[in-house]
This record gives sequence, structure tokens and C-alpha cells, in this order.
Amino acid sequence: MNQALVLQSDFGISDGAVSAMYGVAYSVNKDLRIFDLTHDIPPYNIWEASYRLLQTISYWPEGTVFVSVVDPGVGSERRSIVAKTANQKYIITPDNGTLTHLYRFVGITEARILDEETNRLPNSGESYTFHGRDIYAYTGARLASGIIAFKNVGPESEPQSVVKLPMPIACLKEKRITGIIEVLDVRFGNLWTNIHRSLLKEAGIQYGDRLKVSIGNGTRQVYENMMTFGKSFADSLVGEPLVYVNSLDNLGVAINQGSFASAYHIGSGTNWTMTLMKAEKKYY
Repeated sequence: MNQALVLQSDFGISDGAVSAMYGVAYSVNKDLRIFDLTHDIPPYNIWEASYRLLQTISYWPEGTVFVSVVDPGVGSERRSIVAKTANQKYIITPDNGTLTHLYRFVGITEARILDEETNRLPNSGESYTFHGRDIYAYTGARLASGIIAFKNVGPESEPQSVVKLPMPIACLKEKRITGIIEVLDVRFGNLWTNIHRSLLKEAGIQYGDRLKVSIGNGTRQVYENMMTFGKSFADSLVGEPLVYVNSLDNLGVAINQGSFASAYHIGSGTNWTMTLMKAEKKYY
């Protein structure tokens, strides 16, 4: 029985790159089921590719094969890797940090170095810049179709040897919670942080509380304001900011029916930090 093949890249859909990956996969097995995670990863943004895999992978059935191609080092000495996660999914990707979030939050139980000589689209040996088509989509389709087994993709490698990006951990200290803006909720401009809701519970923060929120980029403070911790956007007026729990159980920051990121020119990544604390009640 075929497993699903899920594709992710920074290629966009303005040219034929993604279509070529589909074509290679269907040439392996015309009955294969192929899906897109996203092809709108910002160019070369390995961190976001890592995050989007975490955001998605747990909701797919066991045996699903993911191909993730954000590969600024294509054609270099960087390894290609096939990883098996603790929840029985497979990821084929450059070994450049794309597995960072899965390694930490899901777990990687097995890893194999992809043999790029034996697992390559026939007659593509002189192509060095489109491994997403010639190696990853081809191998992903063969693995998802059962033409090859996981053990056939290449030699074993220790799971802890996969390349991992630096990942700050959110923390609570002296009633102040500090974390990073991991990624943007792109379409709506919300900020998604790495601050788990359990930290708010530990800090004694409840829905309806007013919070003092500060956002910085490196040493520069970009934003500071008071906002409500709400269960949903209905807990604030249109145009008002709020803190909420997103679909990954982490804190998000938003403007009700507006783009917080655009309004305040805020980005994402380990250099973008957010701190919050419960505002003291004032009595008059």
C-alpha cells in the first residue's frame, strides 16, 4: 500500500520547479498520493522549514514520507539525510538544520545518510543544483511506494549527529517570561512564540489578565504595550492587540482583524525576543 508523499520547499510556484518534482514522483508511481506542505518558505530560511515540519507532521498517518528542500548548500559537501521520527514518519532533507524542531520536540529514532549515487533519478548524474527533483523527490517517491525500504537509502548515522540550529528555550524568571518569536502566522501577521502556555500557568497568569509585553530585535526594543490574555480574538475589540494560545499550545500575539507584524515591522527568528509579565492591579 502506498504511503502519502508530502513536499515542502522554498521554490514558490511561479515556475516549473515544484511541477518537476511532482513529475519525477509520478514517474516512479503514477498512483502515488502527493501533497504540498508549503512551497512558500522564505528563500534559504532553514529555521522556518524546520518549524513548518513540526507544525504539520503529527497530524499525518504513520509511514508518511516528507521531502523538505530548503537547500542553500546544494552541490556542496553537506549531507543528505533520511530521518525516522518517534511518531513513525520519514523526512528526506539536506542535513542543514531542517530537523532541529523535530529532533527536540518529536524525537528522531533513526537516521541514514542518503546515498546520492544509488538513489538518483536516472540520467541526472551531471546535475548538481536541483537535488530536490533529482534525489529527494525521486527517493521520497520510491520510499513512499515501497520500492525501497528505509534501510536501502544509505548507511546508518547516529540520530544525534544531525545538524541542529541554535534554539533558545523560553523561561520564567522573577515573574517575567522570556522567549523568541519563532515564526509568523504569515497570512494574518500574527506572531508565534516559543512560550508554552504552561509557563503562564506557572507564573499565575489567567485568561482575562492584563500583560505588559515587550518585543526586541537584538539590543533594540521595537514594541512595548499592555494587552489582554484572551482565549480567542473575540476577547478583544477590532484593532486591539491581544495575547492568545495558538494551535501549537504556544503563545501568539495578534491584532484583532489586523496584521501585528506589518503594523510594527516585526520579524521572526532567534534574534527576535519577547518578554511579558502580569501587570500589577492599581486601586484608586
